[in-house]
Amino acid sequence: MKSLKKVAGVFCASLITFSAVAQSKDKTVEESYLSSVEDVVITELAKSDERDNKLVALQYLESAVNEGRVTPDMVSALDSLAGEGITSQSRENGRLMNNYPDIRAKACELLGKVATEEAKHSLVKIALNDNEPMVLSSAVRSLGDIGINEGDEVVNTIVWANKGNRILNPTSSLALEVIIALEKLSDSTEDKRELIQEVSKIATDYHYVTPVRTRALELLKKLQSSGK
Repeated sequence: MKSLKKVAGVFCASLITFSAVAQSKDKTVEESYLSSVEDVVITELAKSDERDNKLVALQYLESAVNEGRVTPDMVSALDSLAGEGITSQSRENGRLMNNYPDIRAKACELLGKVATEEAKHSLVKIALNDNEPMVLSSAVRSLGDIGINEGDEVVNTIVWANKGNRILNPTSSLALEVIIALEKLSDSTEDKRELIQEVSKIATDYHYVTPVRTRALELLKKLQSSGK
């Protein structure tokens, strides 16, 4: 918490200092300065060892995303937060200290709203490496929303992610997100064999609740109809 207050204090002090001289400056310069300060604050909060600081970073990032002022540094911070405890690990006496699925899931959600090629790369990386259904659901949903599927990369990633979960820990909530995402991406999929096979597995796997299996059957019928 002390580091959070310190970083926030630096941010506020920077704004106050700048406001004293900004009146005579061009607004574009002012906006550029404030953006660079915010980038520094977000980056420091995201890299902090304290979970609370990472949550504050996500709050800043969510505001920036919603206001349409995302910078490359912010996308980099989201990439870091999405891999917290997976692609970047902090251990103490062999124990993983930064396994924060809720933070990863929120970062994946925001990456979906950023909707750039870089965001897609980050989400693919998470979908291939994470094993938490909550995080995978968020990553899959965002990949479907972004809609980039060059060379069937994203569809194959989603299929692979659900296949691993289906075998080890079948989760209906994840399976539903997979079906929705695959439906969104089906038109851009060149080779639908893997997609159809995974949807068929979901439709006939009684580990999943009935509404999920029904949704899978509906997608199969849609794919069959479009194929004709």
